[in-house]
Amino acid sequence: MKDSMDRTLCRARPARRAFTIVELLVVVAVVGLLVSLLLPGIARARDTARTQQSLSNLHNLAVANEHYAADWSDRQFTSIPDDAGVTGGSCQTYLTQVACPPQQIIGHDTFGIWGYFLGSSGRCAGFGWPEACFNWMVYVPIHFGNNFNPGGGSGFGSFRIPGVQRFASYLNGRFYDPVLYAPKDELVLAEAQRYFQSPAQFTYDGVHYADSSYCFSPAAMWHPDVMRRSGAALNGQGFADPGSVPSGFRSPPVSRCRHPSLKSRMIEHHWLQRGPGQLVNPHIEGGATPWFFNHGLHSAPATLFFDGHVELVGCLRAMQSDHRAGGLWSRDTPFGPNGYFGAQAHDMLVRTSFHILTTDGIEGRDVLGAE
Repeated sequence: MKDSMDRTLCRARPARRAFTIVELLVVVAVVGLLVSLLLPGIARARDTARTQQSLSNLHNLAVANEHYAADWSDRQFTSIPDDAGVTGGSCQTYLTQVACPPQQIIGHDTFGIWGYFLGSSGRCAGFGWPEACFNWMVYVPIHFGNNFNPGGGSGFGSFRIPGVQRFASYLNGRFYDPVLYAPKDELVLAEAQRYFQSPAQFTYDGVHYADSSYCFSPAAMWHPDVMRRSGAALNGQGFADPGSVPSGFRSPPVSRCRHPSLKSRMIEHHWLQRGPGQLVNPHIEGGATPWFFNHGLHSAPATLFFDGHVELVGCLRAMQSDHRAGGLWSRDTPFGPNGYFGAQAHDMLVRTSFHILTTDGIEGRDVLGAE
């Protein structure tokens, strides 16, 4: 007898059915819908993370400012000699009659020391430094001459280069350090980040160069009388040539800030928050300059205040504060009523030079609010 366990049991299997074209189209549509729903959220999360990193950078810069002040008797960072006013702000006269000031060193590499040198004349003669008094415009907080902007100021100055060695030594000592660059500052990062891993403090190949994404408040770096209101008029008027003001070039101590939660200290110089699709400002000669923070109504630069807190400050808020207070930035500077490159703005609605031309300088306010 055959053992019953030898039997092989077979079970019918259902036939396999392929997906229909309709079902595949439904799946593709569902996946596309999910992607369309998720991508904006991912983009917003990435944007938020990059903004938070910029705010974190400003926190680090706040610490550097505090350490600098601790070493220099409550002073702000400055590059201009305190007594430059004795020669009316004349570089050549200062070099001839007074002294050779510390040079603006921005690092070194295998080729030598790099910097904005005042150079080979007067009491600086004999050091073998290049350049001359042309670089004086980088020593003053902001240059009000008209070298690059007919009818207004050149707009450069020591307020634009926190990477200079005398300040960067309170960070990591490098001109090209990630802390000095906002993650969303794409044009600047394209030049700067190639040097982040370089063992040299500074690398320059004759073509590529990138200043920091952040800038000081030049108004706060002058003596307050340089941007002082004219009398009691609340109209945003007030400017005096620093060379005509006693101690006009002397950077005021931090303790002179009367509204530390309302006076900005450092800010994202470029339009990075809620910016336009086009990165380059076509209204500025050269065709390679990013939009500035005050070039769009909806711009909201990451901002460090003198009390140490950081936040996004919208241009619209600054404009409303300026209107309510009767003029929180000066229209009387050589930049004229349009202010700091105001004529090169993205739209016709924005008009503000807060942070840059703050009335009363360090003693003034850039926004209004509870302290």
